Amino acid sequence: MADDGFQLIIGNKNTSSWSLRPWLAFKQAGIPFKEVRINLRAPDMKVQILAHSPAGKVPVLWVGDLMIWDSLAILEFLADRYPEKALWPEHPAARAVARAASAEMHSGFQPLREHCPMKFLSQEPRSELPEAVDDNIRRVVGLWKDCRSRFGADGPFLFSRFSIADAMYAPVASRLRTYVTDLGAFGDDGTAAAYIDALFALPAMEEWAQGAREEMAAR
Repeated sequence: MADDGFQLIIGNKNTSSWSLRPWLAFKQAGIPFKEVRINLRAPDMKVQILAHSPAGKVPVLWVGDLMIWDSLAILEFLADRYPEKALWPEHPAARAVARAASAEMHSGFQPLREHCPMKFLSQEPRSELPEAVDDNIRRVVGLWKDCRSRFGADGPFLFSRFSIADAMYAPVASRLRTYVTDLGAFGDDGTAAAYIDALFALPAMEEWAQGAREEMAAR
């Protein structure tokens, strides 16, 4: 299974939150891959995606004749394929919490997703959000604080060094930057704001942003 056999099918970089997750993990782990980008605004978008996956969604990872069509499954595959990259924390307790946090992101926070779609390049502060979204943000802020206080003493990320959990929450960080002006109103003591800054300081996040700018310029 050669590294150059990885082909990652993604959507628009400004809006495709699920695409960002495995893409960022590939970049942070230094794993070479071929990026195939589909314009999710194109009239034939569905046809283009179905050419790569019968599930009809992105992202999709192809490795030879193996297709993986879910973001968290792609991340788990990378962790299994490259244990030396330590995409999960090494300590069993930290690893268990990182998996739980990632699974919660994978299956939860529906109000935040619905009312605050990812717009990676935008600043659209909102003075009011639905109560369910407020609850989601408080939960995220509290979860990040807990992970950082328990497992983040040796680095700027949720479990000190970059992990799958950070890849899963990177689009949430983007949403909070776009829509929320005062994280303190949601119980942040500065931990969440600092964590968002750490994520956006990554060269890979700037590379993603540049790709989004190029897409927007080409519209």
